Amino acid sequence: MLQHVSEVALAPLIKPSPEGRGESVAVAFDDAAVRLGSRTIWQHATFAIEAGQLVGIIGPNGTGKTTLLRVLLGQVRASAGSVTVLGGPPRRGNPAIGYVPQRRTLEADLALRARDLVLLGLIGHRWGFGPASAAERAAVNDALAAVGAEAYADRPVGMLSGGEQQRLLIAQALLTNPRLMLLDEPLANLDLRSGHDIVHLVDNLRRTRHITVLFVAHDLNPLLEVLDGIVYIADRTPRAGSVDDVLQSELLSDLYQTRVHVHETADGHRYVVGA
Repeated sequence: MLQHVSEVALAPLIKPSPEGRGESVAVAFDDAAVRLGSRTIWQHATFAIEAGQLVGIIGPNGTGKTTLLRVLLGQVRASAGSVTVLGGPPRRGNPAIGYVPQRRTLEADLALRARDLVLLGLIGHRWGFGPASAAERAAVNDALAAVGAEAYADRPVGMLSGGEQQRLLIAQALLTNPRLMLLDEPLANLDLRSGHDIVHLVDNLRRTRHITVLFVAHDLNPLLEVLDGIVYIADRTPRAGSVDDVLQSELLSDLYQTRVHVHETADGHRYVVGA
């Protein structure tokens, strides 16, 4: 018989990893809830995430994973409780937060250059597509270098692979040198190799730039080597725990309402398999 996820007692704070990254709280929810109209998306969210961590966000479709990110971005207000992000209340347009939205496939005949797509992250709010300043061009070049995209910076975006396009969206999110990065299913529609590369790119960026990362994903396997903790949404309540807390066959089976197995190899590596 499956253990109901609401009965699993988890620590509300995802504690620092053994490397000791981060000495402050980057994100904190205190009995927070979101209601849209008469519908409660989730409620009773109480947990905190240490600065410098990479935390996965999981749960079935429609449970409010993207909504959680939108609360941190100041796009949706908590209807109860409180939310703190980087020491203050959420607000729109916070340059300390980089956001990578769910990726849509770009048309193959889109002639926009890769570097111009990244540049839109700085000047997309302007009327028209006027010339960029020297500082803006330098910021784009730095972001392209950070994600390893210099080789195709002048190629049409529509001709790039899904993994290459995803790197450009991450480059956009880096333009303001954020302290927090939110990624909404960046591995969707990527092959295994591209997904692996994106995970390790993000992990390297958070280490070298001291960024806290919240990473929405359906498949935990590509993330298991780099995760510090996991937030999962069950019974309309976001909960947080360590990887060991959450990576349990019974918990994940109940969460997704289908049989899920967590296996461990002889050398200590774990992987998650659905029935």
